[in-house]
Amino acid sequence: MAMLCPYCSHLETKVIDKRDSRNVTKRRRECLKCERRFNTHEFVEKTALRVIKKDGRREDFDRAKLNRGIMRACEKRPITGETIENMITTIEEKLRKKGNEVTSSLIGEFVARELKKIDKVAYIRFASVYHEFTDISDFKKEIKGLVP
Repeated sequence: MAMLCPYCSHLETKVIDKRDSRNVTKRRRECLKCERRFNTHEFVEKTALRVIKKDGRREDFDRAKLNRGIMRACEKRPITGETIENMITTIEEKLRKKGNEVTSSLIGEFVARELKKIDKVAYIRFASVYHEFTDISDFKKEIKGLVP
């Protein structure tokens, strides 16, 4: 693929170095005419992910909203920000595999599963809101399911 030089607009460049990270490919290029170097960043454009709410409304998936909910459940727990970020990435990847539209309940299920693996207290906190616990018996039932 031809890459236009940002300095002289020549169409021919060569790739000097290429580095791949999780979501982006960085290329160091050199113009074959003016010999100046520049970087390009290449990434896959993701389609919009939509969330179908309980009442049928649809809204865009909001990674920050997911982060806030998980952070609330993990408050004052020994869970690093990196662990939470990895959890969010895992959940988003699983959701995207389900298609362009997912239900809010599916998001809740995925969050609960990931929290259950990482921290039981954070899981119970999240479950109490997600499953709308109304009294102590709901907590007891959920905790009983955690104890082997």
